[in-house]
Amino acid sequence: MNAVDVVLANNDRITVRAGDVFLKVDADPGRSEREVAAMALAPVPTPEVLWRTPPVLALARVPGAPLDEPGRPSIAPRAAWTAVGSTIRRLHDAPLPPWPLPYTNAARWASDRSLAASLDEECDWLTAHQILPTDVIERNRTRALTVLRPWRPVFIHGDLHIEHVLVEGGDVTGVLDWSEAAPGDAAFDLASLTLAHPDRLGDLLAGYGDDIDRDRVVAWWSYRCLTAVRWLIENGYGPPASYPEVAMLRSVP
Repeated sequence: MNAVDVVLANNDRITVRAGDVFLKVDADPGRSEREVAAMALAPVPTPEVLWRTPPVLALARVPGAPLDEPGRPSIAPRAAWTAVGSTIRRLHDAPLPPWPLPYTNAARWASDRSLAASLDEECDWLTAHQILPTDVIERNRTRALTVLRPWRPVFIHGDLHIEHVLVEGGDVTGVLDWSEAAPGDAAFDLASLTLAHPDRLGDLLAGYGDDIDRDRVVAWWSYRCLTAVRWLIENGYGPPASYPEVAMLRSVP
């Protein structure tokens, strides 16, 4: 080991890599407790838990590389996206985890009222701070309202973006960062995974199965983007123009 690398740092948690060990330091010990429990239940490849002494969780390195990268055209082969789709389907078909919706990002899913309230709050903030043109915000708000349709809960990852899925060749070697895992909407996971590369949704569903409401996936793209931008700004992720979420919102006709 020649250095300690900072993998992630925000107001909620810090992740550093020391050789083949990842150390996650979380301000809320409940998140790491939930993460360990979720990985034990999930029927998909996950990192090995080396030890947990709150507020620190130590995980072993998982071989492979991220499925793709946000902010650039997708280069992963179709077989990799299809394999990821099959992996996520196994998760969604598994028994629900024995805990309610978490107290973090997915807490707003508790009711249609809280979903709508969160959407309104974030759209009003984006408008007031002139982060995006009003017409872009309103077009996406209208599309996002589709997430208020009834949905059947499944075992979801809850933070399934492309850098949390590692692949090697055509195989999935690991799915990382399970602190948001909970009973939730399958379309949310699929939307999160394809957020930076919506053109790969078909490849993903080739492995997942096409019995999914695509309108819900599309709606979650808008909802997730609209409700993420303020958090990204407040946690130092750079200028909004650089966010894939902002690019997605601007692309909606």
